[in-house]
Amino acid sequence: MLRAKLTSQLALTALRRTQYDTCSPCLYTLSRVFYSQSAIRPSVKLRETHHYGRRPFSLSAATIVNSAPAPVRPYLRLMRLDKPIGTWLLYLPCTWSIALAADPGCLPDLGMLTLFGTGALLMRGAGCTINDMWDKDFDKKVSRTATRPIASGEISRMQALVFLGGQLSLALGVLLCLNYYSIALGAASLSLVVTYPLMKRITYWPQFVLGLTFNWGALLGWSAVKGSCDWSVCLPLYFSGVMWTLIYDTIYAHQDKEDDVKVGVKSTALRFQEQTKPWLSGFTVAMMSGLVAAGVNAEQTLPYYAVLSTLAIHLTHQIYTLDINKPEDCWKKFVSNRNLGLLLFLGIVAGNLWKERRETLLQNEELQTFR
Repeated sequence: MLRAKLTSQLALTALRRTQYDTCSPCLYTLSRVFYSQSAIRPSVKLRETHHYGRRPFSLSAATIVNSAPAPVRPYLRLMRLDKPIGTWLLYLPCTWSIALAADPGCLPDLGMLTLFGTGALLMRGAGCTINDMWDKDFDKKVSRTATRPIASGEISRMQALVFLGGQLSLALGVLLCLNYYSIALGAASLSLVVTYPLMKRITYWPQFVLGLTFNWGALLGWSAVKGSCDWSVCLPLYFSGVMWTLIYDTIYAHQDKEDDVKVGVKSTALRFQEQTKPWLSGFTVAMMSGLVAAGVNAEQTLPYYAVLSTLAIHLTHQIYTLDINKPEDCWKKFVSNRNLGLLLFLGIVAGNLWKERRETLLQNEELQTFR
């Protein structure tokens, strides 16, 4: 305030002197005024820059990982905690199965959903650790993966092995919370977890093996709730999940196809090439057929089938608008599958709640018939 008042007084004084004094004193005084105002303006600009340059508050997974202590950060990145989409895609088939196994008119078991969410986080982290241990030499040659902790040398293979043991031990603790049938069924998936990263060296269909691995929860969720699998429901659901993985991971693989050719690894993106869309359309038909069969055998109701129609439209649009030669579009389409999986889960829950209403209506009709 004081500086502003002094500035204004100097300006008035300068104007007064222009009436009585010669030009040189006026110019001198006005120059003093100009420089005094220039001294003020930068401080204002600095304050404005400081205000508008603040980072917005964020709770994204990447922000949380980057805020972690420096020694811990490489291990969190090794688990891909900064990229949670993979955890979602592993977790969602578990939620479908748990929701389908719920009693008519009831919500899915929240405890089971939490337990499987924890297991998905740990097993996805373990899978990524195994993948990066196998692919260290390949990852170094690809720009997108060269900064991964093992490839970049932040974590040694021995450190990764110890960390893997810790993750698998915690995952085993989660598995032991389930019934004996589910413990045996869950343990059977470990061979897939370990061998999947090798498939890209052997076959053009590593996405199929990933589907077998990522959708094991479609079997495990039902058995955890019911004590064993109802194969008439679980197998079509599992089949649909595998087809879904072939859709989204083929799209994902198109991001890396040029690098895959350079380093000599295989994928369905390289197998299908320009015929990708017809293949994805076939997988979509197979996926929807499996979901219909699972719904019929689980006695699902109208909301479930309404959601299936929405999923079919979503997948059709996703495939039709896909540009396999634009990595950013492939990533966008790939990530959208999380919302698709969540929508299916909500459809199963709504269909299950609708069962109670249907049964009540049937009972009322029977009573009216007897009267």
